[in-house]
Amino acid sequence: MGVSRLDVFYRRLLLTKLFIGGWGKPEDLKRIFEFRKIIGDREKCKSLVPKDYPVYLNKTEDHTDCQIHDGFFISPLEHLVPGILPPEAVKARFQFIVPKRWQKNRPVCIHLAGTGDHFFWRRRTLMARPMIKEAGMASLLLENPYYILLLSFHMRSCLKNVSDLFVMGGALILESTVLLHWLEREGYWPLGMTGISMGGYMASLAVTNWPKPIPLVPCLSWSTASSVFTTGVLSKAVNWTELEKQYAINLVYEEEIIKLLEYCGADSFKMGPGHVENVDCLEHLLGLSGQDRASVVQNSKAGGEAEARRGLMIGGPEGCRAGDTLYTLDIPSLRFMINNILHGKKMDTAKCCRPSLHRESISFMKGVMDECTHMANFSVPVDTSLIIVVQAKEDAYIPRTGVLSLQEIWPGCEVRYLNGGHISAYLFKQNVFR
Repeated sequence: MGVSRLDVFYRRLLLTKLFIGGWGKPEDLKRIFEFRKIIGDREKCKSLVPKDYPVYLNKTEDHTDCQIHDGFFISPLEHLVPGILPPEAVKARFQFIVPKRWQKNRPVCIHLAGTGDHFFWRRRTLMARPMIKEAGMASLLLENPYYILLLSFHMRSCLKNVSDLFVMGGALILESTVLLHWLEREGYWPLGMTGISMGGYMASLAVTNWPKPIPLVPCLSWSTASSVFTTGVLSKAVNWTELEKQYAINLVYEEEIIKLLEYCGADSFKMGPGHVENVDCLEHLLGLSGQDRASVVQNSKAGGEAEARRGLMIGGPEGCRAGDTLYTLDIPSLRFMINNILHGKKMDTAKCCRPSLHRESISFMKGVMDECTHMANFSVPVDTSLIIVVQAKEDAYIPRTGVLSLQEIWPGCEVRYLNGGHISAYLFKQNVFR
């Protein structure tokens, strides 16, 4: 499929930068990765959120066609991973929009927020109120934890750190579980989940954790966030300068964080030592002389698996690698180069043994994103036949090339394609989403 020109043009109009604070605290990343191992397994999560978890309604507005209730509860993530959430996001807020007359049963759909969807107005106007009129269906709108924080500071929507995205996912999975339990206790049925763009992705994560069959309609989202921030148009908004600086200076990312990454599927990087046999490709990548090249290969083979785990993962050049395979180089020579650069010493770039720092940062981004966001790292929903994925054929925000498809991860789900790109679908296809 081609790429929507509107998607590319629209992204250029926006000045917002992503991840301006960098990767996030290494200790936070470590805690998140450990928690991902739990929350990615539905069986391990059965007792994380009690069925009687307290939920409160504190305001009700009466309208001609519906009642709008405002509610809140304490995010379970604060209990399970204390201090990982910003203080303003510890209290989860939602809006419950209920029709005055039910057509059949008491169906409720939970809508999760897309990027930049502050508060509730957008989802209430474009989805919830029309769904009352068209289908007699109630909607529950959960506020994104980081948008609560940003709204209070009157800032534009932007994730400050890479780790914020992972914290957001964990929070929304648990908070959705709280709301589904609460709706069941209140007698609402059937229940379903949806969202557009990032909201669709977060709704997908939430459904992987729910122990019962549940309808899911993720719109304009796919199987992993790694391609969104490394090859999609949003990759241009990432503050790579700060990410590269932190990655180069702080050893913990390449020596400790990489060891915690478990997902090594077909569309993620491999962490093994056996990818340096292609000498011609490696020489082209690094600009090494024959003697230097022999030294690199010898070091890699001699180091074995232990040295490979310490090594720095880098992507090969176009046409010189199979899939997303990465080559492994020894840390000491790379660290020597960084120190020279940081101290202002001139180096011959043609003979430099460290490849592009930008390429390394992209590879590391892909690894941590796949670890915490790839659907293959989470349980398969109980009944995939209840899932209808809505995708745009020319979506430049959510690249599908080179990553596992949702049909492969969730056999039995249905995928429907719309003409056009991400922006045009959002602007003109809300009726299809409903």
